[in-house]
Amino acid sequence: MAVPGVGLLTRLNLCARRRTRVQRPIVRLLSCPGTVAKDLRRDEQPSGSVETGFEDKIPKRRFSEMQNERREQAQRTVLIHCPEKISENKFLKYLSQFGPINNHFFYESFGLYAVVEFCQKESIGSLQNGTHTPSTAMETAIPFRSRFFNLKLKNQTSERSRVRSSNQLPRSNKQLFELLCYAESEFQLTEENTKLRYLTCSLIEDMAAAYFPDCIVRPFGSSVNTFGKLGCDLDMFLDLDETRNLSAHKISGNFLMEFQVKNVPSERIATQKILSVLGECLDHFGPGCVGVQKILNARCPLVRFSHQASGFQCDLTTNNRIALTSSELLYIYGALDSRVRALVFSVRCWARAHSLTSSIPGAWITNFSLTMMVIFFLQRRSPPILPTLDSLKTLADAEDKCVIEGNNCTFVRDLSRIKPSQNTETLELLLKEFFEYFGNFAFDKNSINIRQGREQNKPDSSPLYIQNPFETSLNISKNVSQSQLQKFVDLARESAWILQQEDTDRPSISSNRPWGLVSLLLPSAPNRKSFTKKKSNKFAIETVKNLLESLKGNRTENFTKTSGKRTISTQT
Repeated sequence: MAVPGVGLLTRLNLCARRRTRVQRPIVRLLSCPGTVAKDLRRDEQPSGSVETGFEDKIPKRRFSEMQNERREQAQRTVLIHCPEKISENKFLKYLSQFGPINNHFFYESFGLYAVVEFCQKESIGSLQNGTHTPSTAMETAIPFRSRFFNLKLKNQTSERSRVRSSNQLPRSNKQLFELLCYAESEFQLTEENTKLRYLTCSLIEDMAAAYFPDCIVRPFGSSVNTFGKLGCDLDMFLDLDETRNLSAHKISGNFLMEFQVKNVPSERIATQKILSVLGECLDHFGPGCVGVQKILNARCPLVRFSHQASGFQCDLTTNNRIALTSSELLYIYGALDSRVRALVFSVRCWARAHSLTSSIPGAWITNFSLTMMVIFFLQRRSPPILPTLDSLKTLADAEDKCVIEGNNCTFVRDLSRIKPSQNTETLELLLKEFFEYFGNFAFDKNSINIRQGREQNKPDSSPLYIQNPFETSLNISKNVSQSQLQKFVDLARESAWILQQEDTDRPSISSNRPWGLVSLLLPSAPNRKSFTKKKSNKFAIETVKNLLESLKGNRTENFTKTSGKRTISTQT
């Protein structure tokens, strides 16, 4: 959901999007969640603030427990497009006739929307039974009983109740500096945004269930691994394992009953056919689903679309269980130590500011690769801040055993069985050490492997090699070019130098001079100017030196004949 207040990092580096996208709406949270009982008792009361600190957001539950709770919550929730003039109290009182309401909030996205969570799932059926299919003189509506409703007022003179808006506007430079100096998480997913993501998946699941009644549409990636930020895409996959499990062979006496099915030559073709049909269904019948693209020939076939009401750009795949397992692993790593997510956020912010990452697919380092690099770095500390994946595997019990498509995805899921780190290094020190470590990493020879937490020889000549933690034969950073890797190394060295200088010359609290992460983002910072000047002088010296060497080695050539054709190659 594209919230104005979360576009600050992106504004540091604006870049055009090459892939087709529907324009994202501006989404503004209008009222924070509350129970209907409290809402009906109050006339005017400030909305509660949403906690966004890293410490408060660290999950302690199992990933599967969190997923199941969120999914069950989404199944009791409806999305309602509301008129601009509406009384919040009357609105809630009207809905309460269908059943008690547990939670609700309003937001703006191409209009006013309400997310309403009932206490009981049966309340939704009651609401659907009392809802009409719209009709117009010029068009014909396709009848579809979804949980996405449109509310109209019979009396247009109704007044909208006072709903205090949460602070979602762009922050001032001073506020941004303060936030980034301490790597605050003002841009991470809020509780409301997370609920809206699960609700969107649940609405898509309703449509898919017409073909596969026991299917589940699960979110994965940044939406669930606790490393996501507001505005990130919503990745989801159609999980058909429940359908397969329910249709397992059940023998009664001498009889074995099987479903009549169609067979196709491969799993990939089956995936393409399923996604093709779902893409058509979303395009023709899905309320709020626009810009549907069927990208079926990709390595991982998918359907891409924009869910206009929520503002999410969505990617739908099928049976992508390894991706969900990777999300669970990151969820666990993020829960083990509050410094993990803070450091990941800081590095991603730094990379985005210097165009090391991009929303456009290409030769750039991805946020996932950066996250793996941070995890690897924290595994290398002494003592380690994060355990290796192999050590998490040794802590696993029979319940944790997991093999997906021949890949061993076993690791402990119970957070209480993982001992906390004894490392007490500050986030500030870790940020500087991260830049120093990778600024001097032997990328030409070594690969990054979080399974073992140690450097290994590269199996191929890719500039950057980061082993996929589960599909170990794959390099998750194979797309990264040599020039982009060199840019990363140069900026890492420069940033380490800036932070080193600040250790000896830190500004006072009353000083307006930026420091910490902010000093790495501002090209005009005094230290950056000094470093840039030194780097520029060094480059000039190297250029002149190379030119003299070239002239010396070619003294016998006819310089006049070749002038203008000679090229000088230097690595910067």
